[in-house]
Amino acid sequence: MFESILDAVGNTPLVKIPFDSPAAIYAKLEYLNPSCSIKARPALHMVLEAEKKGLLKPGGTLIDASSGNHASAIAMIGAAKGYKVILAVPHKISAEKLATIKAYGADVEVVEVKGDPHIYHTRALEIQKNTPNSFMPNQYLNVANAQAHYKSTGPEIWRQTDGKITHLISGAGTGGTVSGAGKYLKEQNPDIKIIAVDTICSIVSAPDGTPCPYKIEGLGLNFPDSPVLDRKTIDEIIPITDKDGLSMLKPLAQQYGILAGMSSGAVAFVTQKYCKNLKPDDLVVSIFADSGRAYLTKGYY
Repeated sequence: MFESILDAVGNTPLVKIPFDSPAAIYAKLEYLNPSCSIKARPALHMVLEAEKKGLLKPGGTLIDASSGNHASAIAMIGAAKGYKVILAVPHKISAEKLATIKAYGADVEVVEVKGDPHIYHTRALEIQKNTPNSFMPNQYLNVANAQAHYKSTGPEIWRQTDGKITHLISGAGTGGTVSGAGKYLKEQNPDIKIIAVDTICSIVSAPDGTPCPYKIEGLGLNFPDSPVLDRKTIDEIIPITDKDGLSMLKPLAQQYGILAGMSSGAVAFVTQKYCKNLKPDDLVVSIFADSGRAYLTKGYY
C-alpha cells in the first residue's frame, strides 16, 4: 500500500524468455513501472535531487526534451507533485505517447528533427531559459540519470538474481541505464559483461560518424561526450538496424506473450543472437524498457 503513485516506482519483475540458448535469459519488464517505462526511475530521482538542492521550488515548472517515455514520466511526476510541465518531443513520437503526455496535463511542443538529433533538446533549453521559476532535468546531460539506475535498477537485478547475473543487455539512448546499473553490477562482480544496444544511425554508431534518421524510439547515443554515458563500464556497444529491431516485436508478443516496445525489440534481437554461444551457467538480464501499447498505431505488431 503506497501513499503516492511515485512510491510505486521500481521493483519490476524478471521473466524468463526461452530463447534458443544454453544460458538462462530473463527480461526485466520495466514497462510495469508507473508511467509504463523505465524512465520513471531517473525522472523521479532527478526531480527529487533538484528539490533537495533548491533548484525546483513549489509552483515551479518542469521542462525537458524526450522521445516520449521520459516526457511521460516527467508529466506524471508533475501531476503528482503539482508542477506545471512543458515538454519538447521529436516529430517521430508515437501517437500513443503524445496522447499519454497530454493526458497527464502537460504542454507539448512537437519539433521537426530534420536530421539534427539535438534539435528538440535545444528547443527545450530555449523554453527553460525563457520560463521563470523553472527546472530542466536534462536527462541527456544530468549525471543523476545514471545515479538513479546505480541506486535502484542495478541493486534490484543483483538481488533478484541472487548475484548470479553474468550479462546485462540494455538499450542505450541517454546511456543512463547501462552506465548506472552496469557500474553497480561491475562493483559486485567485475566479470559481469555490460552490453549496450544502439541504433546504427546514432552519432556514436553510425559507420561514417554521420547520424541518419531512424524509427526506433528510445535508442540513439547522440550525446557521446555526456557525463551520463560511462564508456568504461560498457564492455560492448552493438549497433542495430530498424529492420532487425522491429522484426522482434511480433514474435515477442505472439510467441512469448510479451508486448514490448521498440527499443525492447532491439534488445531482444541482440540478446537472441548474442546468447547463442553462451554457457549453461550464464544468466542474462535484458532490459525491456517500455510497452508495445505505446506503439500500436505504428503497425509493427
